[in-house]
Amino acid sequence: MSQSSLPRKDLFDLPKGVIYLDGNSLGPLPKGAVERVSEAMRAEWGGELIKAWNSAGWMDLPRVVGDRIGELIGAPAGSVATGDTLSIKVYQALAAALKIRPDRRVILSDNGNFPSDLYMAEGLVGLLGQGYELRAPDPEAVAEAITDEVAVVMLTQVDYRTGRMHDMNAITKLAHDAGAVMIWDLAHSAGAVPVDMTGSNAEFAVGCSYKYLNGGPGAPAFIYARPDIVQDVQPALSGWLGHDAPFAMERHYRPAMSTERLRVGTPPILQLTVLQQALTAWDGVDMADLRAASLALTDRFIVEIEARCPQLELATPRDGAIRGSQVSFKFEHGYAAIQALIDRGVIGDFRAPDIMRFGFTPLYIDEGDVIAAAEIIEDVIGNALWRDEKYQTRSRVT
Repeated sequence: MSQSSLPRKDLFDLPKGVIYLDGNSLGPLPKGAVERVSEAMRAEWGGELIKAWNSAGWMDLPRVVGDRIGELIGAPAGSVATGDTLSIKVYQALAAALKIRPDRRVILSDNGNFPSDLYMAEGLVGLLGQGYELRAPDPEAVAEAITDEVAVVMLTQVDYRTGRMHDMNAITKLAHDAGAVMIWDLAHSAGAVPVDMTGSNAEFAVGCSYKYLNGGPGAPAFIYARPDIVQDVQPALSGWLGHDAPFAMERHYRPAMSTERLRVGTPPILQLTVLQQALTAWDGVDMADLRAASLALTDRFIVEIEARCPQLELATPRDGAIRGSQVSFKFEHGYAAIQALIDRGVIGDFRAPDIMRFGFTPLYIDEGDVIAAAEIIEDVIGNALWRDEKYQTRSRVT
């Protein structure tokens, strides 16, 4: 596939007059998703009732969708399980990693990690006691903090605020050289940047599917476990569907002999159906081509905004090699400015304390969108349109 085949705007239901630069938070509605989920509701749920677990392949859907995600993150078939939420998958990976290194007590992350990842680690540390601790230095200081005290290194590859990207292979090697287990959160990587889980040799990865994968609000999360360690993974959440034979109804838990052991609850069939449809937008896409398009868009956006809006301070790495598929700027009145932009059809979002955040998804964003968005941003910032009183009240979701 060549870059010229991007974007694929015809595959998404994008509102007219909107430049959507928030796919790094919630992807847009893929065309065909409404029809596909309606079919699942009417013909499968409505027509087949409980038979659909077999006749419509519902029980296999988490694996089928997991294998499709696996193709986007460089993971082999059978190594990715889907379902539950990202926070649950973080907990599962952390708990399993700590059991692999029972003689160590330190979880290492960074203070720029997504709060939920840190909260789950704090909760697990509090539950375990026994001297366990979470260390979270600055992102730039992670490498030197990987010592032989560390049981597990847990990092989000692409920083949700700034788009700064950790070097997955280099950090993983440092972790392994120190005897630690590696977990990567791919929430802002899957579908945004090329990922090679096999090549990285990391033990675990987790991620969500409602951002760049366009699975819809609350879409199920995924977890990857390196195939050679799966049978040694001890699930902390020993759910019924992670059992080797759920319908044998055995009295005690016996984990499945594959990544299926990391399934917990009943799979959300309707949301998995939407996600399965959404993933067809990736058919034939080469991630190297997508990455090249992403860098071209973000480079151009940085140039345009810096030339037009000197009031904004670039918070994202200028070097594309360490930048994900987003661009963030610092601005004291960032929240109000984002509201003013949304009012004018440019949708980005705000992250405290002062980050204006814009995501670039080459599946449906092109250079024309970049220029048009920059012109509107220039108007809002240069003419202080954000000062309007209606933009000052903060909504619950920013």
